[in-house]
Amino acid sequence: MKYRHSFHAGNFADVHKHVTLVALMQALQRKAKGLLYVDTHAGSGFYELSREGSAAAEWRSGIGRLRDVQEGVAAPEIAAYLDTLGALDRRLGGRGGYPGSPLIAGQLLRTQDRGVAFERQAKEAAALRMTAAPMPRLRVEAGDGFQGLRAVLPPPERRSLVLVDPPYEESTADFARVTTALDDALQRFETGVLMVWYPIKQQRETAAWRATLEAHIVRPLLHAELRLYAADSRASLNGSGLVIVNPPYLLAERMREWLPALYAQLAVDARGGVTVREREARTGTR
Repeated sequence: MKYRHSFHAGNFADVHKHVTLVALMQALQRKAKGLLYVDTHAGSGFYELSREGSAAAEWRSGIGRLRDVQEGVAAPEIAAYLDTLGALDRRLGGRGGYPGSPLIAGQLLRTQDRGVAFERQAKEAAALRMTAAPMPRLRVEAGDGFQGLRAVLPPPERRSLVLVDPPYEESTADFARVTTALDDALQRFETGVLMVWYPIKQQRETAAWRATLEAHIVRPLLHAELRLYAADSRASLNGSGLVIVNPPYLLAERMREWLPALYAQLAVDARGGVTVREREARTGTR
């Protein structure tokens, strides 16, 4: 696999994804009953940010820029994300760098919760297992996360949050795999919360997939996009997109407050923007 998350760690897409992840975890944890967190493409879990080159450029326009304005952050969801990063850094011994989604979720797991992180690359899984050692509620599995979902759903807790975040090296094929995985997961556990991250590069390709997904899935959906550049610009990544199936109550309402605030803090120019759009369950739900 050519994709290496270390070259993109901490960029604006990570910030968008991880602010949302923290907001989802906190929304689900308003109930005392435990939940299962699943990460289908977990990576190595921790990334150094001191390297020169493209990695430095990407994190500096993401988490680097957000930390520069941290004192002026008003949205509680963004503040909670930054607080989580700080607490996690202390837990890991002040290593700095940037954590991936399994560690961020692992930091938030309560004693009644548990997490399973799948990573297909053996070396990456081993690195994640070592870094996640202080998190006994998080189990790391070396294997295909799409296949792994079948083994963990439905969970005995009857509550779950699944993050689906493949590398999208083969965009068309990966979009199709995501659609299939969501359909299979919902057949096994139709009320589970699923969050899918997707890259926004060519607007036509992204819009076609979203339309297919919306026609295919009958459960409630929330689309949220953060675009730093104009549609179809020559940037390697124009925007970051999320699809959330079975979004918790008031998530969209809150996102309409904090996502524009996040864009204002990360914006490159005025040609980007944000979108938050809900779709209720379609008639004929399972």
